[in-house]
Amino acid sequence: MHYFCTGFVYLCSGLIQKVMAKNLLNKYVWLVETIYKAKKISFEEINQRWLDNDLSEDKPLSIRTFHKWRQSIEEMFGLLIENENSGQYRYYILNADELKNGSMRSWLFNTLTVSNLMLDSVSIKDKILFEEIPDGEQFLPMILEALKKNQVLEMTYQSYNYDESFTFKIEPYCLKAFKQRWYLVGCSPYYNKIMIYALDNRFKDLKPTNEFFDYPEDFKAEDYFDDCFGIIADQNYDVETVKLKVSAGQANYLRSLTLHQTQKEIERTDEYSIFTVKLRPTFDFQQEILSMGSDIEVLSPKWFREDTAERVKAMWNKYKEG
Repeated sequence: MHYFCTGFVYLCSGLIQKVMAKNLLNKYVWLVETIYKAKKISFEEINQRWLDNDLSEDKPLSIRTFHKWRQSIEEMFGLLIENENSGQYRYYILNADELKNGSMRSWLFNTLTVSNLMLDSVSIKDKILFEEIPDGEQFLPMILEALKKNQVLEMTYQSYNYDESFTFKIEPYCLKAFKQRWYLVGCSPYYNKIMIYALDNRFKDLKPTNEFFDYPEDFKAEDYFDDCFGIIADQNYDVETVKLKVSAGQANYLRSLTLHQTQKEIERTDEYSIFTVKLRPTFDFQQEILSMGSDIEVLSPKWFREDTAERVKAMWNKYKEG
């Protein structure tokens, strides 16, 4: 009986800790959202909004607790909540751009925000639909651990180009998310070059090894993909300015969700807009262009326009006799 009671106490304690941790995380997210949306806000205004929220349980936020949350938010998300120290003594997020620049902390914060919203909306779960994500998430913890330690991994992978799988070693450099898939980017000791592998059904197995490697000082994940549309980082393609003519309707979508961080709208009429992007015009970028059908036209560079036209012609040839 003693062992049962002890185990039950530990179980309850663990559940309580999890609930408390979740509630605290919700409070951090609430505070960041409140300050971010207000841009600048006094502690008195924060407290008033806090009391209007169910998380407060009608208890005011003490200045001591507020500063503890500030410190925890900086440690967890890298977000700096500062005070003007003049005038109205309002608080603001010093590095607010981090919440919209595609960084890891931006992704993490946004994911937690949506996750918390979903957890609070279980009663309407049948009214919320999600996209299916391919298998592969089960390998993320091992990869993250290897990234921390610069640990060599042994993976078994079957490319869609082969009928059998192969087992080999990889030095993990970074992870990248693109179009509902995770990708592992690393150096292959066998090929002595950087390779990219999708964490989907092509991943058959993954194991840590007892080997470690020196992470290259000149490799910066963000810089590596800076000139890319998506996951293809083919250095055989030069960085070029691609000019696109887009129908007025489709242009609205490109304004709200840009093709690339270099996107610029250089001309706008009632019928169309002209956009430019500066990147490597690789296959995945071309696929994105083709997915927009007749609402988009490649104007330049000439070789890319001609290559895209050839693919459109090949598509037409499949349908014209049907």
